[in-house]
Amino acid sequence: MWVSPSLNAKAPKSFDGLAFFFRKDLTFSFGNATIAFSKLVAVPFFNKLSLVSTHMNPQELKTIMSSGLLSFPLTDFDQNGDFNRKGYIERLEWLAPYGASALFAAGGTGEFFSLTGEEYPEIIKTAVQTCKGKVPIIAGAGGNTRFAIQCAQEAERQGAHGILLLPHYLTEAGQEGLIAHVEAVCKSVKFGVIVYNRNVCKLTPESLAILADRCPNLIGFKDGVGEIETMSSIYMRMGDRFAYLGGLPTAEVYAAAYKALGTPVYSSAVFNFIPKTAMDFYHAVANDDLATQHHLLREFFMPYLKIRNKTQGYAVSIVKAGAKLVGHDAGPVRAPLTDLKPAEMEELDALIKKLGPQ
Repeated sequence: MWVSPSLNAKAPKSFDGLAFFFRKDLTFSFGNATIAFSKLVAVPFFNKLSLVSTHMNPQELKTIMSSGLLSFPLTDFDQNGDFNRKGYIERLEWLAPYGASALFAAGGTGEFFSLTGEEYPEIIKTAVQTCKGKVPIIAGAGGNTRFAIQCAQEAERQGAHGILLLPHYLTEAGQEGLIAHVEAVCKSVKFGVIVYNRNVCKLTPESLAILADRCPNLIGFKDGVGEIETMSSIYMRMGDRFAYLGGLPTAEVYAAAYKALGTPVYSSAVFNFIPKTAMDFYHAVANDDLATQHHLLREFFMPYLKIRNKTQGYAVSIVKAGAKLVGHDAGPVRAPLTDLKPAEMEELDALIKKLGPQ
């Protein structure tokens, strides 16, 4: 007999995530006496996964997005700049066991903005097939409305569990236009949609309230703007209608502050090359372990920012550099991004080595 899903309700101590519970009826006989009793048995469902369903409704995705560390795998290119499927599979197989709640395929760190329409389906399909039964895959989608719809529908067809709707790029737009854009994408698919507030796509609390009423499958809000007043206003107005994600570059630097605003979940780019340290930092934030947070911020993240901030676009380039230094080379970034210079690579290598084995 199946009972309703429950979050960590007397689940095994080693389990961290969603479990289904069912009642198991047991009967024992001792001579002429018979004893009957029931016990609840927990079956882990998501996170430290025993299975990941091919299909996931929006509310299930929202549950996944509400806890744990998220990350965006790099997209592998060969030396000619073409998609390297073999390298991408090996990357996903390496990262999947480290415990991220979900992976975003072809997201910002995955250079969605540099991919062609022909490459996108293969990348999403590869991610879904490689991570099936291990970790949910959320696909990046963006650009103009019609292209974003094409991406969203293709991601759904390939078996992704939802999309992160990236900004439409270049052209500014008023709130009415932004609402129409997000609504059109949401209504083109059945699975869950997470909207990314960043750059030219800055939705107000009022606009999000309208979208929440019109689009039941809009279940997540990722903030890449960093305006504390706006973020606080959104959370105060929308409450638990959305799952909230911190999405500023090198999100670890802002993680504790965002947790205080009601946003305990964030996406980690450095998970791509120091996954153990990324998970350690996440657990330190989750457990309010300020000593560990401050140690890692001081010893790694603040010096890391100095390298990242030397050139615009390095937020992606430095992650590919880190992956190369730890033996998981994802190839070069595509123009208009540029790779780190040799001296910068040496600086980053010294920082990584201080952290020890991953």
